[in-house]
Amino acid sequence: MKDQDDGSKIMKAVLIGDGAVGKTSIRRNYLGEDFTEGHIATIGVDLATKRVLFDQEVVKFIIWDLAGQPTFEKVRGHYYAGCNGILLVYSVTDRDSFDNASKWLVEAFKNMGPLPPTIIIGNKTDLRHSYDKKKYVTTEEGQKFTEYFIEKLGVPAVFHETSAKTGTGIQDAFTQLLQMMSDEEEKKESEHFIG
Repeated sequence: MKDQDDGSKIMKAVLIGDGAVGKTSIRRNYLGEDFTEGHIATIGVDLATKRVLFDQEVVKFIIWDLAGQPTFEKVRGHYYAGCNGILLVYSVTDRDSFDNASKWLVEAFKNMGPLPPTIIIGNKTDLRHSYDKKKYVTTEEGQKFTEYFIEKLGVPAVFHETSAKTGTGIQDAFTQLLQMMSDEEEKKESEHFIG
């Protein structure tokens, strides 16, 4: 899709996951904003735009940061439309948020149909070792969940671990999602051209 004002390519991604897993902090880090201690819940939805030089062209990258609280489910539904990428976030220190990851994919599927390229993110790795070992989610569990998701739904997906506080892994996750979305778009264009 092209921006009508300046002709740059538009990519839209949706940032989903339980409340308090660090979605907004991840987005803020990606945009070069400071990390804030404490949790301020996103009310409904928050929008961010970043112009990125990608594959020798300027891409207008739009990120919809959706509130994780169940009360916002009806509001969230509208924001999946037109997105060509998903960032699904859980906290490695909150097993419930990991257990709920599949529910988020079900919600996305309900609103989008076949899912676009997806990055599954285990966030808060900087806190992993300050918690009871039995409670945190391991790297292997995140990887297995991603492989299961790829196998069951045939969706291009990649697993990343990040820390919104230290910035570890965040740029890589967004860059990889942009690459996957671009590859998917090229594939659709070539299929359309052939078909």
